[in-house]
Amino acid sequence: MRTRTLYRVSAILLATATISVTACKKKEAPAPPAEVNLRDRVSAQIQVIKPVEGLNPDRVALGERLYHDPNLSLDGTISCASCHDITKGGDDGMQFSPGVGGLLGGVNSPTTLNSHLNFVQFWDGRADSLEAQAAGPIENPVEMANTFPNVIAYLESEDSYVEGFKKAFGDAEINQNTITTAIADYERTLTTLNSPFDRWLEGDDDALNPQELAGLQAFMDVGCSSCHQGPGVGGTMYQRMGNVKDYFGSLERSLDETDYGRYNVTQKEEDKFRFKVPMLRNVAETAPYMHDGYTDDLGEIVRIMALHQLGQNLEQQQIDDIVAFLGTLTGDMPTVDIAALNLPKPRAVAPADAKDDEKDGEEATQEPEAAE
Repeated sequence: MRTRTLYRVSAILLATATISVTACKKKEAPAPPAEVNLRDRVSAQIQVIKPVEGLNPDRVALGERLYHDPNLSLDGTISCASCHDITKGGDDGMQFSPGVGGLLGGVNSPTTLNSHLNFVQFWDGRADSLEAQAAGPIENPVEMANTFPNVIAYLESEDSYVEGFKKAFGDAEINQNTITTAIADYERTLTTLNSPFDRWLEGDDDALNPQELAGLQAFMDVGCSSCHQGPGVGGTMYQRMGNVKDYFGSLERSLDETDYGRYNVTQKEEDKFRFKVPMLRNVAETAPYMHDGYTDDLGEIVRIMALHQLGQNLEQQQIDDIVAFLGTLTGDMPTVDIAALNLPKPRAVAPADAKDDEKDGEEATQEPEAAE
């Protein structure tokens, strides 16, 4: 009887010990962390693009006319839209844009689409607002080559512009500030909504196909989003080109001052080769790429940036996938009806035409307000 009782007690103690050990083991082994949802991970760094609210429609309409009017240039041939065609991705698709007299600029023209999302304007960030940026090309000798006194005289001579400025600004005079404010407010409407990426980010699982999703995953894993952030997928910071691996030393061409980037503004050695990180919205539509228009090949740019900025040699499949994802950043493009703008006729004779007229023994004429 005693032996049977001891046996039962021993069995109970053994079972209790087993339960205790098992419980301890379960407590000591924490559950693995749940995998972060890709959409949640992306939205922590990149946001859906939104339209700018509260703009004055009269100022926007005036700005649209000014943006597309070549008479803001010295010879009546170059408008803002010449280098920043909103029907072509907001640029002109050229390595370097021609200005008055065919002179070429030194850097690739960036897109004006979604440009209000940039924290500064121009590759080197020399303009801190769209208004400041709008003023630059008008007086740049290799772009529109004009002066604001000339532009103001032209606008004051056109009844449609006098009326337009009055509607947009009341009794305020036509001056550099009102001109650039109107252009900048028009540019703020050039927001490309409804991209497949935005639809996916808002919950549409069918907006991206498997390769595009794989490209987005690679974009995040490789580290592209460390610089390309915000609703513009870039445009929020400066970065040194060649952050990990020297870039400019790998080029076959000689360097010039346009390669120095932010240094040209600050004259600080630490700013040499630093540029504003470009936005990737509509990037599939804005070739050629880089400040020097190095290549039209978006895949080559992905390879270059991964190598020189992140120190990673990507496999071709990764590059192809990322390029596929970048294509989903293209939204609805703005349109323009040039005829409906009822722009005045060109008010000056282009230099090349003037020379032809002189050869024919005819006197070349220029309107006084457009002459330099």
